[in-house]
Amino acid sequence: MAETEPFSVEKFVAGLSRKRMASGVLFRDDTGRVLLVEPSYKQQWEIPGGAVDENESPWATVSRELTEELGMRRPVGRLLVVDYIHADGDWPEAVMFVFDGGVLTQSDVDAMVFADGEILSAGFYDLPAARERLIPRLAGRVEAALEAVKLGTTVLCEHGRPIT
Repeated sequence: MAETEPFSVEKFVAGLSRKRMASGVLFRDDTGRVLLVEPSYKQQWEIPGGAVDENESPWATVSRELTEELGMRRPVGRLLVVDYIHADGDWPEAVMFVFDGGVLTQSDVDAMVFADGEILSAGFYDLPAARERLIPRLAGRVEAALEAVKLGTTVLCEHGRPIT
């Protein structure tokens, strides 16, 4: 009778796949335009947020990033979008989250402090103007988040496209 190797939690965990995660927050103004931020380190614009650190929840990431990048402290709203991103070249697969940040005014934007140098500017943009500044899958995610706000739901996406 062949001996079986005893179960090893270490080996089991080492064999599990690892996914990167990132979280963003959707802020709007009273006309429905979305807040975009201009990063200093790449051409494409973003919504506020960033990569989830080890042992950090996606919602804690949003709070941390708002403080670090914009000098803001605001409560994180409900989950609007979960977007699964396929592996692409050197980039591993990922899960992206978008939370509701609610409505901001222009004075809120004017009071932002870009302390860590990652963000150059921030402003409100309607969806067509936002699409020009965002990579396509993030533009799709933002559009899905706006729909989730309108419908009071959470939208599941793959690569920025809602699944049906």
